[in-house]
Amino acid sequence: MSKVIAVFGAGTGLGASVARRFGREGFRVALVARRRQRLDALVEDLAKDGIEAAGFSADLSRPAEVPALIASIRDRFGRIDVIEYGPFSTEQSFAPATETDAASLEKGLPMFLLTPVEVVRAVLPEWTGRGDGAFLLTTGVSAVHPMPGLSGLAPVGAAARNYLYSLHGELADAGIYVGTLSVGASIARSEMSALIARSGTPAASTAEFPVVDPDDLAEQYWDMYTQRDRIEQLHPQP
Repeated sequence: MSKVIAVFGAGTGLGASVARRFGREGFRVALVARRRQRLDALVEDLAKDGIEAAGFSADLSRPAEVPALIASIRDRFGRIDVIEYGPFSTEQSFAPATETDAASLEKGLPMFLLTPVEVVRAVLPEWTGRGDGAFLLTTGVSAVHPMPGLSGLAPVGAAARNYLYSLHGELADAGIYVGTLSVGASIARSEMSALIARSGTPAASTAEFPVVDPDDLAEQYWDMYTQRDRIEQLHPQP
């Protein structure tokens, strides 16, 4: 039975590229996102490339629904081998630390910290039983290198990164790979880059965040998955 990657937060940018990159290697693809229409379109696009995929509509801000979601993916594909978790919310934004409050952090906790923890808990019995598996978490570089004026959800990302490092240390000897790709760039073809373009944000305010092709990031993820020689990859490299 061929392996399965579940892409959480499957969109037009990195999610689509990760699906295609792993799909070229024979992986079947479970696509998880909120909007059914977007999922159906991506499933059709992947089918044109000979990649078997199915969409699963879910709200990733509801961690209590994760066990049922994972069960649905297993019912369709029979197994899950790799998780790539990198959702995007149109409600997320950068903000100065002086303007960040408890309410804004609490709003981001479910999607960016609690749900990935529940995803790991849901797949871990299968992975430990098989002695193989991989959890790939996409974060922003501000979770690694705090930047004045760019706080907002960065503390939540830093907490997720802390959890990931601990998880890696506990699972590496069990044959399970855990890694994170921290991106300090605007991802081409993504909803975020489209929002920036529509907002007319001056180029100077985003000068520290160059545009990256999501295919390049997906290639980095494939290398991380196959080599398993590092916990974290930063893009661009410092």
